[in-house]
Amino acid sequence: MVQRIYSECRNGLFATLLVISLSTTQATGQAKTSTNSADFKKITLTRDFLSEGVAVADLNKDGRMDIVAGYYWFEAPGWQRHEMAPSRTFDPRKEYSNSFLNLGMDVNQDGWDDVVIVDFPGKPGFWFENPKNKPGEWIKHILADSVGISNESPGFIDIDGDGRLDLLCGDKDKKQIVWLKAPSQPGETEWKRFALSQENVPGTEIFSHGMGWGDVNQDGLADVVVREGWFEGKANKKSGDWTFHPAALGEPCSHMQVLDVNGDGKNDVVSASAHALGVWWHEQVPDESGKINFKTHLMSNTTAQTHSSLMADLNGDGRADYITGKRFLAHHGRDPGDSDPAILMWFEFTPGQAPFYKEHIVDNDSGAGLNITVHDMNGDKKPDIIVANKNGVFLFENLLKK
Repeated sequence: MVQRIYSECRNGLFATLLVISLSTTQATGQAKTSTNSADFKKITLTRDFLSEGVAVADLNKDGRMDIVAGYYWFEAPGWQRHEMAPSRTFDPRKEYSNSFLNLGMDVNQDGWDDVVIVDFPGKPGFWFENPKNKPGEWIKHILADSVGISNESPGFIDIDGDGRLDLLCGDKDKKQIVWLKAPSQPGETEWKRFALSQENVPGTEIFSHGMGWGDVNQDGLADVVVREGWFEGKANKKSGDWTFHPAALGEPCSHMQVLDVNGDGKNDVVSASAHALGVWWHEQVPDESGKINFKTHLMSNTTAQTHSSLMADLNGDGRADYITGKRFLAHHGRDPGDSDPAILMWFEFTPGQAPFYKEHIVDNDSGAGLNITVHDMNGDKKPDIIVANKNGVFLFENLLKK
C-alpha cells in the first residue's frame, strides 16, 4: 500500500490530506474501489494540451459526431484534427488554455452545429459560427458583452425549459447568479442575460468553485446550489430575487449534483473537491422546524483535483451515475497531488443499500478537465465519455453490459 501525505494552505490554515493508492479501499472502509478497464475502450485523440473543455457536435454534417477541444475539432471517424481559428498547443506546466468549457449546439439555428466556449474565469464567453464546410476562420461571437463569467463551475442547462441549453454562471461584476439564454430566433447571435439572485451573493466571486441546478426542497422548481447554500427557485426565471438559504455544503468543489443518494425521499447534494482531495455526498437532514440542513459523508479519496462532474446512466440501470476525474496539473504542478496519476472514475448509486454508492475506475492516465461530455459516439445506444485537459483529448467507448 502506497500513501502520500499532503498539506494544503486554506485561508491561512494548513489541512492535512491523505491520498491512498489506486488499489486501496476508501476511507469509509465499505465501498471499494475497483479497476474496470475492460469496461471502456480508450481512444487517445492527442496528447497535446489544447483545452480543458470538450464537446461533441456534427460539425461537417456527415451524420457522425465530431469531438471539439477548444479552437480545434476532430473529425469522426478517423479523428483528423482541424482548426476553427488561430490557436496553438499550450505548455501544461506553465500555461492555462483559452478554453475552459465547451458546448456543441446550433446557436443561430441555421441547421449547422456551432461551438460555444467558456474562456478563462472572468472573461466573456463566446461561440464560433460554423462556416458550413467552407474554408477559412470561423466567425467569433461574444455571448453577452457585459458578462464576465465567474465561478469555475458554470453549467450548460436548459433553464427555461424551451429545449435549448443555456449557461448558468456567476457575473463577476455584479456578483449575481445569472443565466445566459441561448438565441431563440433563427439568425440571432447574442445571448440574453437574466439574473436569478440579488447582487453581492455567495458563489459569484471570479474564482469561486461549486454550482449546481436541482430541486433541493422538492417543490417542483429547480434551485441553484453553491457550496455556501442554495437559492430557492421560482417559476419566474427572470425575477432576480431568489431567496438564499445558507447551508454547509462542503469545500470548494466542481459541478454540484442534486439527487436522492440514500433513497429516503429527500434530495441530497454530491460534490467533489476542485483543488484538494475528496468526493462527498451531503445528506439532507431537516431539523424539527423543517429547516434544511446537510450532513457531509466522504465517498472517496482516490484522487485529488476533481474539477468537473457530470451525471449520466453509464450502466443502463435507469439511474444516472456520477462521473468525475482528476484535472491533471490543474495549477501547473503547484497543488497537492497535482501531477499524480490522472484518474477518471464513476460512481453508481444504490439507494436503500448502504453505503449507497459503488466507485469504479475508468482509467488512470487521462483525468478530466473543466467539463466532461457524454454521448453515444458509435451508435450502440450506450453513452461514451469524452474528456480533454492538460493530459490530452480522450474518448472512452462504453463497453459496460446492461
